[in-house]
Amino acid sequence: MTIVPDTKNWTWVLERECPECGFDSGAITLGDVPGLVRENAAAWLAVLARPGVGDRPDASTWSDLEYAAHVRDVFRIFRGRLELMLAEDDPAFPNWDQDATALENHYSEQDPATVSGELTEAAEKVALAFEAVPAGAGQRTGRRGDGSSFTVESLACYFIHDPVHHLHDVRG
Repeated sequence: MTIVPDTKNWTWVLERECPECGFDSGAITLGDVPGLVRENAAAWLAVLARPGVGDRPDASTWSDLEYAAHVRDVFRIFRGRLELMLAEDDPAFPNWDQDATALENHYSEQDPATVSGELTEAAEKVALAFEAVPAGAGQRTGRRGDGSSFTVESLACYFIHDPVHHLHDVRG
């Protein structure tokens, strides 16, 4: 079964509510993100304990396990991006192909208990990183390879949509 790569530019979630999951980035601040990360990570534990967690619902949709492995890696990637923004002036982020990562790391074959532990650890690390953003650093900038520019604050609001949206995907 092959997943069609997601090539959409999701930065629009910074401007309006997501019609699929209902997330509204305009309703949160940088200070809200650590709590939202921890809440999201806790919910994934029950998802990963489900029977059939590795079964895909259809040929074009990731299994709950694959979504969870992706969310774990989103936590890791965005912690790295945040750290880069705080260490350098307007850095360019290394490109990340989430679909290639899913294939290369065999998301569908990973152990749910291992993913659960790793997701929890990655969530806590990114939550702590956002909590540790120094006062006045929220407007530091960074850029993706496609030219999308973020401040630390907008990166936080953009980032948290991804795990929230994917939790909606597996609940929906």
